[in-house]
Amino acid sequence: MTPKEILKKFYGYDSFRSGQAEIIDAAMQGRDSLVLMPTGGGKSLCFQIPALARDGFAVVVSPLIALMDDQTAALQANGIPAAAVHSGHNESDNRAVMEALFEGHIKLLYISPERLLQEIDRWSDRIPVNLFAVDEAHCISQWGHDFRPVYTDLARIKQKYPCVPIMALTATADRLCRRDIAANLNLADPFTWTGSFDRPNISLQVVNNPGMKNKMRLIASLIRKHPNDSGIIYCLSRKSAEEMTERINALGFRAVCYHAGMTTHERSAAQKAFINGTVQVVCATIAFGMGIDKSNIRYVVHNNLPSNIESYYQEIGRAGRDGLPAHAMLFYSMADMITLRNFAEESGRSSVSNEKLQQMLKFAQAGVCRRRILLSYFGETAAHDCGNCDICLNPPHRFDGTTLAQMALSASIRVGGKAGMYMLNDILRGSLKSDIRRLGFDRIKTFGAGRDLNVAQWNHYLSQMVQLGLFEIAYDESNHLHPTPFGMDVVYGRARIELARYVPEQTKDEKQRRGRIPALDVPTLSPEEELFEQLKTIRMAISQKDGIAPYMVFSDATLHDMAHRRPKTLEEMADISGVGERKLVRFGSRFIQAIRKFEGMTATLPQGSSMKQTLILYNSGMPVPEIARERGLSESTVYSHIAKLIGEDMITQFGTLLTRKQYEDILDIRRRYPDNYSDHLSERLRPLAGVAMAIYNYQQRHAAARTQNH
Repeated sequence: MTPKEILKKFYGYDSFRSGQAEIIDAAMQGRDSLVLMPTGGGKSLCFQIPALARDGFAVVVSPLIALMDDQTAALQANGIPAAAVHSGHNESDNRAVMEALFEGHIKLLYISPERLLQEIDRWSDRIPVNLFAVDEAHCISQWGHDFRPVYTDLARIKQKYPCVPIMALTATADRLCRRDIAANLNLADPFTWTGSFDRPNISLQVVNNPGMKNKMRLIASLIRKHPNDSGIIYCLSRKSAEEMTERINALGFRAVCYHAGMTTHERSAAQKAFINGTVQVVCATIAFGMGIDKSNIRYVVHNNLPSNIESYYQEIGRAGRDGLPAHAMLFYSMADMITLRNFAEESGRSSVSNEKLQQMLKFAQAGVCRRRILLSYFGETAAHDCGNCDICLNPPHRFDGTTLAQMALSASIRVGGKAGMYMLNDILRGSLKSDIRRLGFDRIKTFGAGRDLNVAQWNHYLSQMVQLGLFEIAYDESNHLHPTPFGMDVVYGRARIELARYVPEQTKDEKQRRGRIPALDVPTLSPEEELFEQLKTIRMAISQKDGIAPYMVFSDATLHDMAHRRPKTLEEMADISGVGERKLVRFGSRFIQAIRKFEGMTATLPQGSSMKQTLILYNSGMPVPEIARERGLSESTVYSHIAKLIGEDMITQFGTLLTRKQYEDILDIRRRYPDNYSDHLSERLRPLAGVAMAIYNYQQRHAAARTQNH
C-alpha cells in the first residue's frame, strides 16, 4: 500500500498534515531526517507509516514507559501490530515480544534507549530494521531542557546499521539543540523539517501572584467550563502538588496527584484514572505527561513559573492536541524565581539555566503578544499578533518602536555581535564602564544614542525586541545578542515594529487588582454540542468495557465531526475524519445508532449493515477466523455473508477463502449427491460449501456475459 492508502485504512484520514508527506517520503527513500514539529502536530505518523509501508520493522526509541504503552495501545486499537519492551514488563513477556518481532509479527517496536543499547549488540546486522525513530530527541543535547546522558550513546545505532535511516523527532529544540541532535546521532545530510510551532487553538494567559483565593477561583472556573474533559495543573514541588490536589477535591471536583515521590503503583493508578477520564484533573510535577496522547485535555495550568520556555511550551502543548480550543494559564511570583534560581545554580550548567530562566520570566512579564514571543524563541517570525492571549485581548498602550530598534540593532552590529543585553543597554545609554572602554565600544557611532532612556526602560524594550524576533540569544557565546534576518529588515527600513510602552513597576495592590480576572462563563449547549456530549458518554462506556482509554476509541475532533455531519450509515461513518477500517467495524454502529436516535429515526442500522462490516474487514486482508473473533460472530455466519457478497459481485477475489482442491472437492460431491450433498461434506468443508457455490455461480454468470459480448 502507498503511504496515503495506509493513512486512510488504519487512521481514517484522507490527507496528511503539513510536512508529514515530505518526511515520510524521505524515510521511504532511506534518508536520515531531523523533524521539529509541535506537540500534537502529528510526529508519530511520520515514522509509523514508513514502518508499515516498507519490509521489516521500525525501532522507536522512547524515554518513558508511559509513552511506549500509550503509543502501542493506540496502534493496536487501529489494527497495527506494535509492542513495547521495557522494565515495566516481566522478562518472559519481553522475550516473547522479541521472538514475535524476529518472526515478522510486529511492525513497530517501542524500546527505551537503555534497553536498545543492551539489545543492539546482540542483533545481527541482517535483522530487517527498516527505520530507527528517536523520539524526544532533544534529550541528546546538553543545550536541551531535558538532557539525558544515555541518549548520547545512541550514536552506536549508525555504527551498527549505517544503511538504515534514522529519524530524530522533537517538539522543542532551539538552534543549538538542533545542531547537537544531528551531530550526536551521526545523521548523514539529514532531511530537516521545521514545522510551525504555532498552536493557535491554545489561548495563553499569565496572572501575576493573584493570591490563593483568586487563584483557586480561576482554576475552578476552568474546570466548570469543561466538566467532562481533562486538565493538568503543573506544580513546582511534590508538596505543592499534594496541597493543590486537596484544594481541588475540597471544591467538589475529582483530582489526583502525581509526582516522583509516590510508589510506582500509585503513579500508575493516578495516570490510568486521568487517561480513562474518571478524574477531571491531575496535579503533577514536571514528571507527568510526556508522550500521553490524550486528545481532550482542554486546559493546562502552571501553578508556578516554569524554569524555561522549552518546558513551558512542551507542557502547554499537551492541551488541545485535537485542534479544538484549549486554555493555558500561568501563575507566577518572585518567590518562584528564588526557588528556580537555586535549582539553576545546582544544575551543573548554571549560566545557561539562569539565562533560560530569565527568558521565561520576561515571557511572564511581557507586554507584547505572548504567542509571538514563543514563536520567536524557536526561530519562527510572526508578522501579526495572535488575538488569542491575554495581552492581545487586553492590549497595553503601544507606539512605533522602529527607531529604538534600529538604534539597538545598529549598536549590536557595530560591536560585531559581542554584547549581551546588559552591555548593549550600557552602550546605548553611554555608560563609561571599564569593560566598554577596554573593548573600544565607547567609540562606535551609536554609543550613547539612547541616553534619554534609563536602565529599566531599555531592559523593557530590548526584551521585547528579543521576544519579537529581532535578536537571537547565542547561549554558546556568553549570551550575546545577534540580529536575525527580521532584525536586519528593521535596520534597513524594510519592516517596522510596535513596542509596548514602559510602565513603572506596579504596587502590590495594583497587581492584585490586575489578577482579579473575571471568571470564565459556562455556555449553554447547542444541539450539536448536546449530541457531542452524548457521543462522549458512549465513548466512555466503550472504553470502560474494552479496557482502553477513551481517546483510543475516537478523539474529540472525530466526535465533533460526527456531531456536525451526523452519519447514519456505515458508508457515511467511513467518511468521518479519524475513523479507520478497524474502528469503523469495531465501534461505528454504536455511534450511528445514537445519532439516528438523536435525529428521531429508528436506531436500527439499515438492512445489510452487518454484511458490509464483514466486507470491510475482508477487504482489509483479515482472514475469516479473525473476522469472526473481531465481530463476535460464528465462522459460518461470516462465510454466509461472504457468499452473499460474492453473489452481489462485491467480492471478486477468492484466493484466501478456500484452496483450489477444496473448491473442486465440494463441486464434485455436489455433482454426485445433488439432493443432499451437504450431508456428504466433511466437517472441514461444510462451512465452505455456500462460498464455493457462490464462486461457481459467479464464474457461470461472468462466462455467460463474456459469451454474450462476443
